[in-house]
Amino acid sequence: MYDWAITGFYAVVVVAVFPIFFQDVAAAEYPDAVATRQLATITAIALTIAALIAPILGAITDYIAAKKRLLGIFAGIGVVAVAGMYFIQEGDFLLASILFIFANIGANGSVIFYDAILPHIANEKEVDRVSTAGFAVGYCGATLILVMTLLLILHPGLFGFAEGSDLPVRLAFVGVALWWLVFSIPLLINVPEPPLKVDDPDIGVVEATRMGLVGLGRTFKRLRGYRHAFLFLVGFFIYNDGISTIIRLASAYGRELGIEQGALMGAIIMVQIVAIPCTFLFGYIAGRLGTKPTIFIGLVIYMIISILGYFMTTATHFFALAFMVGMVQGGAQALSRSLFASMIPRFESGRFFGFFAVFERFSGILGPAVFSLVGLTAETSRPAILSLIAFFIVGAIILWFVDVDEGRRVARQAEAKMKAQM
Repeated sequence: MYDWAITGFYAVVVVAVFPIFFQDVAAAEYPDAVATRQLATITAIALTIAALIAPILGAITDYIAAKKRLLGIFAGIGVVAVAGMYFIQEGDFLLASILFIFANIGANGSVIFYDAILPHIANEKEVDRVSTAGFAVGYCGATLILVMTLLLILHPGLFGFAEGSDLPVRLAFVGVALWWLVFSIPLLINVPEPPLKVDDPDIGVVEATRMGLVGLGRTFKRLRGYRHAFLFLVGFFIYNDGISTIIRLASAYGRELGIEQGALMGAIIMVQIVAIPCTFLFGYIAGRLGTKPTIFIGLVIYMIISILGYFMTTATHFFALAFMVGMVQGGAQALSRSLFASMIPRFESGRFFGFFAVFERFSGILGPAVFSLVGLTAETSRPAILSLIAFFIVGAIILWFVDVDEGRRVARQAEAKMKAQM
């Protein structure tokens, strides 16, 4: 249900509505290509901050039983920031940027703890299926809220609002904030707090923070000791950069090419609908072929998307590419999460997923930065979308050298050793 809650934020705010609202309202005085680059820049800033705090937060939660509590705090930061977008008016570039940054920090921070819970509620045989199911449920929720948002924005008269007003868009942000808040409750109430590795559960937040900071270098060294999990993270860092950039900048890129808002949002809704069965399908294929080969399938399709995106000119082209993205988006990310979870010991999931979050968030920085730089040099974003193919090629090459079976064997061996010492 937390996937249901937070995917609504990513679908409506990050992907569908805010990029267009940012260009048309907050950055209205700038040309579209410039506004696209500015959006890429504030995205990079938000993800940099989230990446810097991720390992500290992850380490802390291995010393105190606070994964759910901190998830709730960061979700609250995100909810407040999204609700605050209601107050953005034309030309409020700075306010829009600040709120977007805090919303992303809240969302990405909460996902650190959400991911860290995964290996505690699913065993090795279940983890791929549970992870992909979570993504699929998220797409169901995203589809529903996107449809409601599309009706509100494109047909405001049905709700008593005047045509041409930006009030429906600002109310949509409030709706997303409420959606995120309400559907976070089932996790916070029903999912048990994962047990701690350490014996003293009353260590306190301050002492846990100190120990977390002291232990960061040690954690990085320990993670490197799980060679194949670490090697996977390097490959994931690179190929996920391309995935994240496509997700976050697709609407702005389409808008720059002159595609109407209704077509952009309709295509994004289609992504969610296609992603529901395809994410489950990826989980099934992973069970038959293995997790790593299934991720390779997704990366090949993303390479094709990058090439076709360079030649895109019409809304029909955008819909075709959106369909392809829907085929692979959830499956590639869900299987990446579960593959990493299967190659780390469960008793250190908090700190290791803190580093996973670092790689995941930093992997969302380089792509937008390259996109912005290439777009600035070429004065158009077409070469920028083509440049993303390099991320998928290099990431796939590194992934090729990951020995998944050996990585899982080492992680289970560490767990057995820990149990023997207790």
